[in-house]
Amino acid sequence: MKIGEALAAYRGERKMIVQERRELYKQKESLEKRIHATEGGKERYADEAATLELSINNVNERFEENLKVLDQLTEQEAVVWNAEVSRQQADVMEDAAVEMGKIMEVAHRIAKGAIVPAADEKKLLDYSFEMYQAAKSMGAMVQMQKKREKYDSLWGDEEEEKQEYDPAGKAYNTETDIGLPAPVAETGGESVDGGTM
Repeated sequence: MKIGEALAAYRGERKMIVQERRELYKQKESLEKRIHATEGGKERYADEAATLELSINNVNERFEENLKVLDQLTEQEAVVWNAEVSRQQADVMEDAAVEMGKIMEVAHRIAKGAIVPAADEKKLLDYSFEMYQAAKSMGAMVQMQKKREKYDSLWGDEEEEKQEYDPAGKAYNTETDIGLPAPVAETGGESVDGGTM
């Protein structure tokens, strides 16, 4: 049986017990009036009073048992209710975390200069104007850097060609159009052109 059905049944039973209890107390009150109104009424109505008292005790016991069961059912209902509320809150928190993750991702994409749908930008703007502004500012700076043309250094070629100077080595290794000297003949110290050495 479902908790709701059981609660309804026990509440219905309690209603009947309460009604029965009222009627028994009315009977007891009426009997007490007859006992006081009649001479020797205590002995005359003793059996009826004892039966009525037993019925009242029985009804009171049933009422207490019914109340215990209703308390248990209410407690079970509260446990299930609280578990469901906790689950609902967990779902809401999970949804909020997912939403926050999406907002942070949109901010990240805007900050790195990417183009995002207008609806995503609006969600970020609605969430936090400051975060939106910061992302847009960073994105504008990144876009400026991406749009800049890339230039080589004006001094780059010169630096690559720059070498250490070696005047002696340069002079030594430079090509000349002058040929090698003619061999010198040994003639006693005279040179070929007639001069002395």
